[in-house]
Amino acid sequence: MIRAVVFDVGECLVDETREYGTWADWLNVPRHTFHAVFGAVIAQGRDYRDVFQEFRPGFDLYKEREKRAAAGQPEHFGEEDLYDDVRPALTQLRTDGLWLGIAGNQTVRAGRILRKLFTDDVDLIGTSDDWGASKPDIAFFDRVAEVVPFTAEEILYVGDRVDNDLRPAVGAGMPTALVHRGPWATIQWNDQEARDLPTFRVDSLLELPGLIAHFNGSTH
Repeated sequence: MIRAVVFDVGECLVDETREYGTWADWLNVPRHTFHAVFGAVIAQGRDYRDVFQEFRPGFDLYKEREKRAAAGQPEHFGEEDLYDDVRPALTQLRTDGLWLGIAGNQTVRAGRILRKLFTDDVDLIGTSDDWGASKPDIAFFDRVAEVVPFTAEEILYVGDRVDNDLRPAVGAGMPTALVHRGPWATIQWNDQEARDLPTFRVDSLLELPGLIAHFNGSTH
């Protein structure tokens, strides 16, 4: 039985188009060029942070985030950056009696934003900065399993990346769902692992309530 659903943040709940556009502006790089290099780095299986190194060798993402904040340009996302299916999907899953959480590789500042956006929508919001562990480290998913009041086998982790989300979540004993959007899922979607690994493959989060209900019904 799936009793809890835990969501990744970037490109699962939040469309990061605007945020990465602001990084291109911060680097004084044309947005089209930045996005093209971003896609190339992902397609090569490299860490997305390598994108910044291509334009500014020695770039320290953490320090640059602090510089942006000091300059009055902190990382930011809001209601307008949520994918259209997020609110109705959460509402339906909650109506169906599922325990809901959000857990991703996010800063403390981003965690505060998430808590304002989802005050009454989920049971837990956790970030890598809060926990001192980040995906794809298995310690991150061990932490998820610790804070969710169900066994790992009852926790569905939903993400947009095979490498960062699905593979380690499965390693921790969790069922998974791959949502088909954002650069990672678009590039990885037809890979064999992306076909074989997830419990569910969806184009919209609105597909999850029906799939979970069918899955739970078939386990009786």
